[in-house]
Amino acid sequence: MARPHRRLSARFALLTTLIVFTPVLSIAFGAAPVPIDQVLGVLADHCGIPVHVTWDFVTDAIVWQNRMPRIVTGLGVGAILGVSGVALQAVVRNPLAEPYVLGVSAGASCGAATAIILIGVSSTLGVAGMAFLGALLSTTIVLFMAGGRNSSTLRLILAGLAVGFVCQAVTNFIIFSSDSPETARAVMFWTLGDLSRASWAQGWTSVIVAVVLAALLWACAPWLDALASGDSTAIAVGIDPARIRVLLLVPVSAGVAMAVAISGGIGFVGLVIPHLMRSFIGHGHRRLVASSAIAAAIFLVWADTFSRTVFSPAELPIGVVTGLLGAPFLLVLVRRTLA
Repeated sequence: MARPHRRLSARFALLTTLIVFTPVLSIAFGAAPVPIDQVLGVLADHCGIPVHVTWDFVTDAIVWQNRMPRIVTGLGVGAILGVSGVALQAVVRNPLAEPYVLGVSAGASCGAATAIILIGVSSTLGVAGMAFLGALLSTTIVLFMAGGRNSSTLRLILAGLAVGFVCQAVTNFIIFSSDSPETARAVMFWTLGDLSRASWAQGWTSVIVAVVLAALLWACAPWLDALASGDSTAIAVGIDPARIRVLLLVPVSAGVAMAVAISGGIGFVGLVIPHLMRSFIGHGHRRLVASSAIAAAIFLVWADTFSRTVFSPAELPIGVVTGLLGAPFLLVLVRRTLA
């Protein structure tokens, strides 16, 4: 027993080490590379640590005002999507469940586009509120179409794709109907996933939401374990499956809505990371929630780093990067699940 425990501790230590060094390394990459020593110097200077200044104002602005806010935002949004995938896979007892695949992200994007273009809402909180309504409505429709808790993998995926396509079509129609070409272009790019407009306020908001959601799901890990084992197991341990599903889907939808309101539609993070962490950490949801939050945060920061580096000075939408990585993974899972 001691050896598996040490192995798990070492793997958590590895994840913790990666999430500490990821922001520093990520900042160094971009259209204007910044040496690691200057990155550390700028971060230390803004944290109140006395250092000898060897960089200019432009470097300071690149590190602290441009790249650091989007990295903090990427950490928060990634963690939200990662733990949301863990929760959805347990709640609907389906290994293919994920905010993007189930249409939750598309519903949130539709609600956010409605708020921005049709209603004229500009605040992050207002956009997040409309995104939450869209996410909750799309989740309800998908579960109803798929047959609720008795849904098969194929029915759930088909229902999620159908609702996602409808929400995407409505979103595109709203964008097309906009009187402002600039707003339409901005929202169109934002629906593909975009961290380039991230601010410190959005970054800390996403981190706070991620911490609260991860802590909530960590505390509810015994419920997730029971739901993942089946309704009969949940009932046997004194849990009402239908009630617990609703109690868990509401905060998960709210978290996804906040992530979409901040960064747009970023798919497959909640699908890929939980599966990788099951192989790396194990199936217990308490460990799975913690590890998926950390790993998804790391993954999204590096995906964003790739998106702003590969075609620099132009930027590739981050949703394109995660889609290119996640879609083949989904095909492999579908093949294994339906085999």
